Amino acid sequence: MMNDEMGHFAFSSKASRTTTPPINFLMDIAVAKKDTISLAAGLVDHETLPAEETNQLVNEIFSDRSAGQDALQYGTTNGLSELRREVLDYVCKLDGITPEEISVSPDNVIISSGSQQMLYIISDILINPGDIVITEWPSYFVYTGVLTSMGASVRAIEMDENGMITESLAETLEQLKRSGELHRVKIIYLCDYYQNPTGLTLSQDRRQRLLEIVRSYSTNHRICILEDAAYRELCYDTDSPPRSIKSYDHDNSLVVLAQTFSKSFSPGMKTGYAVLPDELVEPVLNQKGNHDFGSCNFVQHIILRAMQSGNYARHVEMLKQRYKEKRDAILKALEENLGDFLPDETHWTHPGGGLYVYLTVPEWIDTGQNGLLFQTALKEGVVYVPGEYCYGPDPRRKVETNHMRLTFGTVTVEEIHEGVARLSRAIKQVAKMLENRKTEKRIQSSEPL
Repeated sequence: MMNDEMGHFAFSSKASRTTTPPINFLMDIAVAKKDTISLAAGLVDHETLPAEETNQLVNEIFSDRSAGQDALQYGTTNGLSELRREVLDYVCKLDGITPEEISVSPDNVIISSGSQQMLYIISDILINPGDIVITEWPSYFVYTGVLTSMGASVRAIEMDENGMITESLAETLEQLKRSGELHRVKIIYLCDYYQNPTGLTLSQDRRQRLLEIVRSYSTNHRICILEDAAYRELCYDTDSPPRSIKSYDHDNSLVVLAQTFSKSFSPGMKTGYAVLPDELVEPVLNQKGNHDFGSCNFVQHIILRAMQSGNYARHVEMLKQRYKEKRDAILKALEENLGDFLPDETHWTHPGGGLYVYLTVPEWIDTGQNGLLFQTALKEGVVYVPGEYCYGPDPRRKVETNHMRLTFGTVTVEEIHEGVARLSRAIKQVAKMLENRKTEKRIQSSEPL
């Protein structure tokens, strides 16, 4: 037992700013309530995980004693050199360019323990408490938690069907310049392919424009564009998704491109990577060295063989077909169940890839965790991510409470249809209850004294 005279641990200011991610609560519900359909957990399709392929790759590694020993040895902080070369060639192939066109080499590639580690390290080396990070509105809520932990101040930029509105970004940067705060702007963060949470993608024409805007304001210091392309490869409606913002960064001066194998191969391998400007390589490696001395070497050997053998490419193509079927199913289910429900106020995104649909309901329906709809949905046996989680701590803005993120990653097609039907019933029940309350209040207010 603790001696009461000793007092408590003196936690750091960062620890006091760091809270439990809200997704933990939603995951707990999914585990505790077995009959609940979770349209909340952003997990990948369990049936698609490459168990047989990985078993084959591991056997190949250990069929050669020397290769097996290499895989079981410590690796380097920056990652397996062959994998870094393979990753760079792969990223450039996606953009239809050569490494020379963006002034990069394998030395600019760092393998990380998932892309989340890279997002954290980049933020940690650039942000002091009070610095400004500009994000989309809404944005990826796990990264929002990182920014809160760092003590960053958020400025959020509106989105439309083409992603972040770049001219609004320019206006915000100009306002910060006029107010003498531009020196505090350190990062522009975008999840620019099939965004988490909205499913929206930054259009091709806005990508180059965004880079031009940020370059024009990177006068006294460079403003880092942190391009989170975690869902880039999960593209369903075209063979040619937009080129990365990084592909326009010809002098390799401003853009960090972060990607991951978690969504496209296996989250259990917990491996991501980033292509970095020269100036960021050493500080990132210094921080990563303090974190883990380098990401899991054994897993890197598996992924390298997957890429070299063609297993990885075949797996991505399979995923695209699998998720396209699910994406189509959730859009069909929403149309069938909510297509005629207050259509001027109820709508949803139609993503061309990724794992998410963003549903908007009338402003007078609160979708928050403590709202009537969330509790009603739980009673119906379905759970979603409240949109309120997805809005960063921008002091200028009021958090919107009539949205929700729906994911189709881990549920079956049958569960998608049933889950959306349950959610629709909950929405309509709440709308009717709220309308009845309004009617009762009108009646009461009109009664004579």
